[in-house]
Amino acid sequence: MKLYLNSAKELQKLYGFGTSACWWAQACGDSKTQDEIAELLYGDAGLKLNIYRYNIGGGFDEENNRVSNPWRRTESFLVYDRESEVSFWDFERDKNAVTVMKKCLEKGNIDTLILFCNSPHYSQTSTGQASGSLLYHTCNIPKMNYKKFVDYVLDVTQHFLDEGLPVDYISPINEPQWKWGGPNVWQEGCHYETDEVIEILHLFAEEILRRKMPVKLYAPESGEMLGKNEEYLLAMLKDKTVMKVCDIFAYHSYHADARVEDRYEFKRKLVSAHPKLRFDMSEWCELPNKSHTKNFKGALITARIIGQDLIYGGASSWTSWVAANNIYINPTDGFDYSDAMLSGSEHFEEWTINERYYGMAHYSKFIPVGSTALDIGLRPTNEANDFNAFAFRTPNGETVLVIVNEDANRGISLDGDFNTMRIIVSSQKKKLDESYSGPFKPDFVSKKDTITTVILK
Repeated sequence: MKLYLNSAKELQKLYGFGTSACWWAQACGDSKTQDEIAELLYGDAGLKLNIYRYNIGGGFDEENNRVSNPWRRTESFLVYDRESEVSFWDFERDKNAVTVMKKCLEKGNIDTLILFCNSPHYSQTSTGQASGSLLYHTCNIPKMNYKKFVDYVLDVTQHFLDEGLPVDYISPINEPQWKWGGPNVWQEGCHYETDEVIEILHLFAEEILRRKMPVKLYAPESGEMLGKNEEYLLAMLKDKTVMKVCDIFAYHSYHADARVEDRYEFKRKLVSAHPKLRFDMSEWCELPNKSHTKNFKGALITARIIGQDLIYGGASSWTSWVAANNIYINPTDGFDYSDAMLSGSEHFEEWTINERYYGMAHYSKFIPVGSTALDIGLRPTNEANDFNAFAFRTPNGETVLVIVNEDANRGISLDGDFNTMRIIVSSQKKKLDESYSGPFKPDFVSKKDTITTVILK
């Protein structure tokens, strides 16, 4: 297969790669483990991620809570006394998650810190729970509490700013289109209709401007690529106050792992139609997850989705859903089906690096902030989606090629005027193995079920 790098067309500028601290960081209390994970994710020897999403939790009432998994409940700085209906701040809470965030920041690679919410504080909701309404597709916060929600989030933000944490963005809404709540709940969440999304974002924008805070909105964190995204975007664009503090449209690329055409359509309808906006892919995991943590297929799928979201979907940054998740042993085969890059036991007494980690590594370790995505003319289809190649140009002039081969061994031929090249390969047996470093050679073999990063200079 010939890959044409000489004629590659420059696309969007890239703003990096990241992950979120939801919900693992609150469970990680051992200092040594915190240090090791911070280095693996944000350190120079690890993934060198630069985007961090910290979850401002909705908290929970011990007597009025339906989320059974402790990892999916969140501790809030706002303490509410149900009897007196009085609230007060306790910023010693959520200590583990705050410590992990600070340790990751100390690595020096984070340039984008986002505070995001899955739900308003439970005391502000209609149900007194942060897990959604009792009815599907019903907003769980009454309008009279919108301003309380705004103040809650911005007061937490101001606290972090006062501590010297470089907060860049506030993301108050997460996946507003999903049903959330109902008779069975498993995490925090809140449904919003489009008009409710805009009304809340408007109030946040007004208050950010009134307080003269050095932060912007990150919204609407839609739960899929297509669906209601065009509706959300057009509604946001009509609100001039919102747009004064929002220049990024954030979305998630769930439920389209095998549909590369969805990415072409998203780019055509939204990204290309609004060139002044930045589009960030801010959450993804394999959903439903069919790849256990020791199966390299998880890394292959992750690497394929990252490249397709950047090149075909037009994303300017790419953030995984969670860095770590609970160990989840399937009783049928005995494997762990955690969907994250790392997985851990309840308090991280045991934890592992999962194969998925290397799907991210082939991008984040070699494609720095400020790189440019390149169109090399390759167009996979839904029917033939098992070989992908993605190209990027770094600020120092290197060309980086990431090849994700879920097919058979394939000969690769490169055009281009290069002097040197490095080839780094991961597979089921090898991880980030530098198989070649030397003078440029245009021909090599991409082996079946491998991820290959080629650095050309």
